[in-house]
Amino acid sequence: MLRRWHLVTFVLLGALALACEQGAGGAEPKPTGSVKGYPSSMAALGDSITAGFGSCGAFLICGRNSWSTGTADAVDSHYRRILAKNPRIEDHARSFAQPGADSSDLAGQASRAVDMKAEYVTVLIGANDACASAPAAMTSVTAFRASIDQALARLRKGLPKSRVLVASIPDVYRLWQAGHTNPDAVRVWSRAHICPAMLSDPTAQTKAAEDRRRQVRDRIDDYNDQLRQSCKAYGKRCRWDNGALHESRVTLDLVNQVDYFHPDAEGQHEIAEATYPGRFTW
Repeated sequence: MLRRWHLVTFVLLGALALACEQGAGGAEPKPTGSVKGYPSSMAALGDSITAGFGSCGAFLICGRNSWSTGTADAVDSHYRRILAKNPRIEDHARSFAQPGADSSDLAGQASRAVDMKAEYVTVLIGANDACASAPAAMTSVTAFRASIDQALARLRKGLPKSRVLVASIPDVYRLWQAGHTNPDAVRVWSRAHICPAMLSDPTAQTKAAEDRRRQVRDRIDDYNDQLRQSCKAYGKRCRWDNGALHESRVTLDLVNQVDYFHPDAEGQHEIAEATYPGRFTW
């Protein structure tokens, strides 16, 4: 969920690990058909959360820990859960999520999922739209919805028989509540300018500071409502997580100790738990 001014540094670092951190997707997938309703290929769309950024304890993409396409035992990602039911998905999962991505980047990622003919697509996007330099710089609700609709329309047209999961945006306000009294988190948030619209001046208790945080919290709520509506408009092959990720627990032991923001491996496991559909019956 890093803003774009951090992206150049982290892309350079991430490239060093890219060859061994592609999640489950080392080769181009060759879909082979479903087994008992479970997909045989999948794609992950989104930002640094889905990319597993920071989950290995460093400022690097760590695809093996992705809640969606990761291979790590500790995370038990959607990919691993599907693999246990359908071995045909092995090596047929790709992550197109990128640190710094916001809603305007989603359509491009969706096109890549279409190109690989993914039978299952996960979407988690929106944190960067809210984590701007200030509330006034956040993506408007109208623009956000337009970008989501464009991306989902691309999936619906290109993958009419595939299934799509749309996850809600995590509650960054509750992360502030959990961490604003922790000296280490406060220091990192302040020095690294992590999600400044919400986390700048994290110890301030003034009305202006609280109003700023509530603006961000409310905008995320608005984004989640648009995600829900867009998924509903998509049709029966899109599943909304019913706000499960947004409502899931938020504690500092679920984020890494480098930026106190991105989920660690346990946090990625929590996302997988909150969003996994169980049986693929929709």
